[in-house]
Amino acid sequence: MRHLSASTFLTFTALIAASDLLAQERKPDFPVPDDVTVRSEAIISEGTRIAAEVFVQKKPASEKLPTIVMSHGWGGTAAALRPDAIVFAQAGYFVVAFDYRGWGKSDSRLVMSGKKPEVKEGGTLVAEVKEVREVVDPIDQTTDILNAINWVAGDRQCDTERIGLWGSSFSGGHVVYVAARDPRVKAFVSQVGSMDGRWAIGTPQIRAYTLGQGAARTRGLIGYPKPSEKFGSLTGAPVIEKFIGYAPIEDIGRCKDCAKLFMIAENEELFDNKDHAILAHERATGVKKLVTIKGIKHYGVYNEARDQAQKEAIAWYNEHLK
Repeated sequence: MRHLSASTFLTFTALIAASDLLAQERKPDFPVPDDVTVRSEAIISEGTRIAAEVFVQKKPASEKLPTIVMSHGWGGTAAALRPDAIVFAQAGYFVVAFDYRGWGKSDSRLVMSGKKPEVKEGGTLVAEVKEVREVVDPIDQTTDILNAINWVAGDRQCDTERIGLWGSSFSGGHVVYVAARDPRVKAFVSQVGSMDGRWAIGTPQIRAYTLGQGAARTRGLIGYPKPSEKFGSLTGAPVIEKFIGYAPIEDIGRCKDCAKLFMIAENEELFDNKDHAILAHERATGVKKLVTIKGIKHYGVYNEARDQAQKEAIAWYNEHLK
């Protein structure tokens, strides 16, 4: 792999810094309470810029704050997390929410198409590329969360000894996967979380399809799914072979030093809680809690039960991050 020249690298980083500064100075285009500030940031994840928003009290209690990294679910964006992020910031937390690569305001991962381009003097090249956008890849998404932790740990307001994760639905499993791999995570909240991607090989027919997709993609016979392609009622088609190695339910035993809160919908309709959060809670060791929100289905946690879910999360973070 060829590297950027020093001058090109410096120019590139200067442009990023300038664009970040402009982004931070823009006023939010959504309602923000008087006691909370919001700024836009750029996180570099595997070479791609992902868009993030930071929420914090205008008059924080201390220089270093307990921190929450939030991640969205299947087909969502960070914009939908703003009501929760604001409430967490008002409770005294330094909060970061972001869009995965290829989603929302984040840049897309680029893949080369056509012939290998000629590298010009100075290490530059002109290439024909395709963007990978609005597809669902759990390995890429959890990598983005890990990189978001790396980024926030470098912020002067982040207390690196008190980092928590928040995930919902698909990312309710992501927080388990990440906490099992990053010891900096001291607590997580997983609400209505799915914990096992091995449905992709769950039956002989699905297994044959998944393995066939992986073989065809690696041989260049097929590309990635189209942006925003539907998968049942969900937006964003899966890069299905990536789900074979994604099983947070098998990772939960590695989260021994992390306080684990699982919230489930009593009338969950998308999957069986017994095979997901309930089983994860049973397998978990150390500090753990299972909360059932009565009378709701999966999406009720974003609607009629949102206040209750926020209060449960804040109480958990207050107990284990403050």
